[in-house]
Amino acid sequence: MNELIKNTDGTTRREFLKTSSKAVAGAALASAMARPGYAAESNTINVVLIGCGGRGTGAAVNAINVDNGPVKLVAMADVFEDRLSSSYENLSKNHGDKVDVPPERRFLGFDAYQKAMDCLRPGDVAILTTPPAFRWVHFTYAVKKGLNVFMEKPVTVDGPTTRRMLELAEESRKKNLKVGVGLMSRHSRALQELAKRVHDGEIGNLILQRGYRVHGPVGYFSSPPKPPGISELMYQIRRFHSFLWASGGCYSDFNIHIIDHLSWMKNAWPVEAFALGGRHYRGNSVDQNFDVYAVEYTYPDGSKFFYDGRCMTGCSEKYASFGHGSKGMAIVSNSGDCGLPSVTYSSQQPDDSKIIWKSRVAPDQRNPYQNEWNDLIDAIRNDKPYNEAERGAIASMVTSMGRMAAHTGRVVTYDQMLNCEHEFAPNLDKLTYDSPAPLQSGPDGKYPVPQPGKVTDREYA
Repeated sequence: MNELIKNTDGTTRREFLKTSSKAVAGAALASAMARPGYAAESNTINVVLIGCGGRGTGAAVNAINVDNGPVKLVAMADVFEDRLSSSYENLSKNHGDKVDVPPERRFLGFDAYQKAMDCLRPGDVAILTTPPAFRWVHFTYAVKKGLNVFMEKPVTVDGPTTRRMLELAEESRKKNLKVGVGLMSRHSRALQELAKRVHDGEIGNLILQRGYRVHGPVGYFSSPPKPPGISELMYQIRRFHSFLWASGGCYSDFNIHIIDHLSWMKNAWPVEAFALGGRHYRGNSVDQNFDVYAVEYTYPDGSKFFYDGRCMTGCSEKYASFGHGSKGMAIVSNSGDCGLPSVTYSSQQPDDSKIIWKSRVAPDQRNPYQNEWNDLIDAIRNDKPYNEAERGAIASMVTSMGRMAAHTGRVVTYDQMLNCEHEFAPNLDKLTYDSPAPLQSGPDGKYPVPQPGKVTDREYA
């Protein structure tokens, strides 16, 4: 297991029923597309997009722009009509010849993912970019259908979903499915070269790592009280960064990249986490996030990895990662999750006179989001071993380990996180538009928040 291997308006019930009728009317065509032999003479790989927000739309663009195509988008699914429509208009306007998604293959609803995947043949690709809570639900169906998958990070939010995803990862491997996970740092050509150099001992044994993502509020980091006209469930899905069940909160969604790529540099996963965190200038915000997280991860050899995350205005900002070895140091990500250049030094200071190596990446290889898709499609076309599902699940779980340590005020170990029985949102595979939300607000409209030292066996009561 330790082997590294924005709006708040909702779709009304009436709009949903109207659009569902269109989807049902088009089911015959979707079924015809899915039958064996569809486009049998074609070299085209078909993809479907499940989750049509900004990241999903970006993933679809990367998919259809691979350098080893052709790849065509043939169906889309979401629970919000406005997001599906906006994504479709963007994609069809800018990539029309690679987008073949007529109205009858634009599906709405909590079962829309099934209808979209039913449009594919075994061996095609499902893009899973909904809020992370739904990843296991959608991956289960993709594996059952024999589909290759690209899924966005994180892929789990708690112990039970991690165990479920690890089982699915093993099943997908047995079926020889190709699975990509959106931890794009692993596909940064600079970080790939840096990892090789670090593993070969260029800066000695890694004894300390540092990661920072400290900046102002972004995404749905915070949320005001639910407005009228949208259900509790749809509001929480809409603003998923604000709710632990939907995303693992801002800690998991914002910080997983650096946690993953520093673990890669170390060639190990942390085995425990000790953390601090708190809420400060909240105003009328009702989300579950802390404003500040400071986590000390410990590796099996006792070495430390310190991670700081903050979403506050008016503070100094830093978004980068570093590794310190017994013979020197490395700038892993110069800015952002995997920003160029990566650099190694023969000292513990980033002194230009002490540079050992600085990354040089060809222009056509500088986009790690595109690289991960080129690598996935290459594996599909050439039947290369390629399955990032287990690593994605472990990276998600290790990230959750740090979050839970901050939220409970307790040291949390790898095994404790993996075997934690608190599932934030059971039975997500049974949701409908009329279902109650997994998280309920109190009489004041606020949701339960972590209480370190008071609630210690789970992240909120």
